[in-house]
Amino acid sequence: MTKDKIYSQIREYAKEIKLPSTACCFEDEIREAEAANKSYGDFLHSVLQKEYDLRKENGKKNRIRQAGFPVKKYLEDLKVEYLPEDARQKLAIFKSLDFIKSGQNIILAGSPGTGKSHIGIGIGIKAAMAGYKVFFATIPLLINQLKEARGQSVLRSFELRFEKYDLVIADELGYISFDRQGSELLFTNLSLRAGRKSTIITTNLSFDRWEEIFSDPVMTAAMIDRLTHKSYIVNMNGPSYRVKETNEWLKGQNINRRVLDSPIELI
Repeated sequence: MTKDKIYSQIREYAKEIKLPSTACCFEDEIREAEAANKSYGDFLHSVLQKEYDLRKENGKKNRIRQAGFPVKKYLEDLKVEYLPEDARQKLAIFKSLDFIKSGQNIILAGSPGTGKSHIGIGIGIKAAMAGYKVFFATIPLLINQLKEARGQSVLRSFELRFEKYDLVIADELGYISFDRQGSELLFTNLSLRAGRKSTIITTNLSFDRWEEIFSDPVMTAAMIDRLTHKSYIVNMNGPSYRVKETNEWLKGQNINRRVLDSPIELI
């Protein structure tokens, strides 16, 4: 069999058994092995290592894509000094991802613009890169998905998937109220995860105002009890993170001092 024929079959076999790195680069690996007089073992190790690295990298990208993040925000991009004090103190704990291993929740509660969503997304991306299955949704979007699943008679299938995510990030609790059906669906599905799988909740409402959203004092009390049990409660009240970033950017652009001194309100 000629060299060209052998190479052609290697390429076909690699594609058939889904080894894209091998299919793409085996000829370079062969030339490098021959030039360096590598043993068969070293050559095979090098080929498989590249395949392994590619698969790991693609796995990270796929988990991040499948999580449904609206934007990519990394913990490394946070200006920690802009965060409320409670968040600064607990950020190192969250970066370790140990809370996922123990099935603990995180509730980031406080005023708008203080970095709640950035922290939630950043933790989610870090978790996805570490191999965890992550799901992100705003609370209104999650409720719509649950209602659509019920309407299409696939709610149980959705619930089974939702229950198994290592980390769910439910963003923006409190910005939009919802009806009785939405409240019950949200309560049921978050309760399924309580004590077993981790959930991050971001909210602009203190606990004593959650009844405004759920419109049922009994359900509200049960929801708070289950979500807060052995959870990290982070006080995110403080000056707006986004305002500080904007003012810093304006200073960098040498904007007129009168603009800098004017109050900036972001929603």
